[in-house]
Amino acid sequence: MENLQSLMAGFELALSWHNVLFMVVGVLLGIVVGVLPGLGGPNGVAILLPLTFGMDPTSAIILLSSIYWGALFGGAITSILFNIPGEAWSVATTFDGYPLAQQGRAGEALTAAFTASFIGAISGVMLITFVAPLVANFALRFGPAEFFAVFFLTFCSFIGMGRDNRAKIAAALCIGFLLACVGLDSISGDMRMTFGSNELMRGFDFLVVVIGLFGVSEILLTVEEGLEFKGKKARIDLLVVLRTWASLPRYWVTLVRSCVVGMWMGVTPGGAIAASFMGYGLARRFSKRGDNFGKGEVEGVLAPETAAHAAGTSALLPMLALGIPGSATAAVLLGGLMIWGLQPGPLLFTEQKEFVWGLIASMYLGNVAGLIIVLATVPVFAAIMRIPFAVVAPIILIVCAIGAYTISNSIFDIWLMLGFGVLGYVFKKLEYPLAPLVLALVLGDRAEEAFRQAILGSGGSLGVFFSNGLVSSLMVIALVLLLWGPLSDLLGKFRHTPAGNSRPA
Repeated sequence: MENLQSLMAGFELALSWHNVLFMVVGVLLGIVVGVLPGLGGPNGVAILLPLTFGMDPTSAIILLSSIYWGALFGGAITSILFNIPGEAWSVATTFDGYPLAQQGRAGEALTAAFTASFIGAISGVMLITFVAPLVANFALRFGPAEFFAVFFLTFCSFIGMGRDNRAKIAAALCIGFLLACVGLDSISGDMRMTFGSNELMRGFDFLVVVIGLFGVSEILLTVEEGLEFKGKKARIDLLVVLRTWASLPRYWVTLVRSCVVGMWMGVTPGGAIAASFMGYGLARRFSKRGDNFGKGEVEGVLAPETAAHAAGTSALLPMLALGIPGSATAAVLLGGLMIWGLQPGPLLFTEQKEFVWGLIASMYLGNVAGLIIVLATVPVFAAIMRIPFAVVAPIILIVCAIGAYTISNSIFDIWLMLGFGVLGYVFKKLEYPLAPLVLALVLGDRAEEAFRQAILGSGGSLGVFFSNGLVSSLMVIALVLLLWGPLSDLLGKFRHTPAGNSRPA
């Protein structure tokens, strides 16, 4: 009951006129970000984060989270109308969404996608509402050793459970750790890896890094690909919406299953990409019309959209409750909270109660606003795709440069942004994941600080990480997850290796 009362107070805060205005503006900006090729939730939030520096933290996080919700909705527009995934997790949506548009059923496909996105996101918000306070209360028992164990568990789970090449994940994490070490040592005050540069004494600013890695690198990739935007026109009227909604109850099993898959993959490092493909695969496996998947089936749009957005929203749970981002977008938002002077983690629910519940309330309202706005403005935002990319790309690059410069009013940051843009481009060309690098950059110094505090408190003994049941359990689970992936791969190779011919006696 106390949490429900806090949620009602959060709704009162989120429904103030200026926060509602920020919510609407954020959704509109997010839809633009989702529609523009190469951009998306993490990129849009990273690029526009500097705009929130003069705002109070509650309004700022409402604006940024609304940009994220809008981007989630907007990505479906390009996937269905143009067969261009707005995000990596939108790839599965193109399998049936684009064929539906080719059949003249674009309005039905878009309505199904937007509704599925709304259902998935709301399921994730409900998980945050009821589970995050419990996780936060439990985490109040944590000391430096326990916090390091949680960070270690996060890093190990990315390697052990990640869907990408594990060596590449480990390499990305190591690069992120190196970047996090640059600057002044938080404990000893010594300078590390500054190479005599005064600009590097403050380290690599998180915003400069993510604007380069996400925004600039995507522009470089899109310029290289030379995309030409051609697609179907779309019009959504009330009749199409009502007819599509009337058909949804027959897919309730698919929707519930996709929500569960998405929420699970959101709080674990599986992520929205794995969730969307898993949701689509399970729907195809259990559907009575599974053979029709890929030819234009509404259920093939509902499943990946629901799972992906349930995962994308649920990834905010560990960020709020433990200070550990579950996705690239959550990592960007985590950096924003730290810039505003807030420390994500269990104490956030007690020290900044009004902020947390205002944010959770805005998640409900932002998704409702997003659904209404996107249904009403599809033709307008689809028309953005007909603007030549030669016009769009310089505008995005200018916004990135302004955002990087305003952080510290330094030209050096713009050069850093461009450098990290090239690094992000190389990572994507070589198929190295960016999320582990961002994760290590955000959490690397905090993990190091927790480790060193625990070691100092124990007189230099590593036994502190196995000194009680809680920290021991976390460390053992982390080691199991770290070894689980390589061992399962090794066992899989042995199973599939044909037995050799035996020599005759």
